[in-house]
Amino acid sequence: MKTIKEIRRLEETVIRHPSNGDNWHMSWADDDRQYVSLCDGTGFPGQPDKHYNSRAYALIGDPPALTFADLPGYPELVNDWKTRDCSRYYNFGILALDGKIYQFLSTPNHPFNEPAPRFVGAKLIYSPDNGRTWHDQDGPTPVTWEPWESRDRDNMCFFYEPGDAFALITILQMGRNYRDNHDGYVYLCAPNGNTEGTMNQLVMCRVRNDQILSRGEYEFFTGLRKDGSAQWSRQIADRGVVHTFPSGWVNRHVHPYAWHPSVVYYAPCDQYLMANWGIGTDDTGNWFTKPSYLGFWTAPAPWGPWTQVHEETAWTPAGDVNARAYQPQIAPKWISPDGRSFWLVWTDYQLLNERRPYYAFNLQKVEVTI
Repeated sequence: MKTIKEIRRLEETVIRHPSNGDNWHMSWADDDRQYVSLCDGTGFPGQPDKHYNSRAYALIGDPPALTFADLPGYPELVNDWKTRDCSRYYNFGILALDGKIYQFLSTPNHPFNEPAPRFVGAKLIYSPDNGRTWHDQDGPTPVTWEPWESRDRDNMCFFYEPGDAFALITILQMGRNYRDNHDGYVYLCAPNGNTEGTMNQLVMCRVRNDQILSRGEYEFFTGLRKDGSAQWSRQIADRGVVHTFPSGWVNRHVHPYAWHPSVVYYAPCDQYLMANWGIGTDDTGNWFTKPSYLGFWTAPAPWGPWTQVHEETAWTPAGDVNARAYQPQIAPKWISPDGRSFWLVWTDYQLLNERRPYYAFNLQKVEVTI
């Protein structure tokens, strides 16, 4: 059986696609497009030009020839700066399945410009028609963007859960239209909280792929049996830790934001591959004061056990020592058939001449030794 032994980023392959935004979670749909989430940006040239809190696009093609198509039916969510109507919902976890698109949008406890903000929950919306129309979790359309004071467990999928777990959702990607999944479950990963010691813990839940909209059907990973199989509980308080990442990479100011993974089924090796990152901080806990941490891990099952195959304590794409890279995303469509390469997408928060020139859709080819 093929196994991933080593990973090497190819610096000469970096592409910085003209765009403005970050995070870029992706899912590969039955129509062969990747659907990609954007946060806090104006998007792509030739598309509607507003400062979106969240937006979604159809990504067509393969590197370097990429086209981004706006989804005009996506519910408009624009940042109204210097008001409370900003930084409301961040569309991270995304899944394209059988003509539907599901998105989990993380919500903070209050606007980021108020004291002690942190992510405390996630709203679930969906499209039944590959992005043309969108609905709230319980069915109504158009989507309702609840004001801060109206959010609760009735209109959020996760909200003020124990320890603030499952506020930053990643959906494990399993090939085109999720076709590499064979047990009928969708797997969700997240940090276990918002603090050093919890944010660097990975937790997981699962739900039948025909029950994604039913919060009561979610099961939470509690631990491993002796034979390596996973144990599950409907009670979130029973959750166990899937994996613990290195300490020292969680910021304490602005809002805690680290260890939000990207996970894919790596079909050529019949393994799962995870990319994850920690934010570079100084002694006072300020974010992006040094390059980020980047790691890759493999596992035989979604719940592990996870083995690290690559580590960088100063992640500097293109050899740029000033890089402040974050949110590495393994593009599920761009894994080579022989498993010897894939493409990684990320954002760079570095400040240059009072601008953030690489706050954009950046991508790079990664070589894999198997």
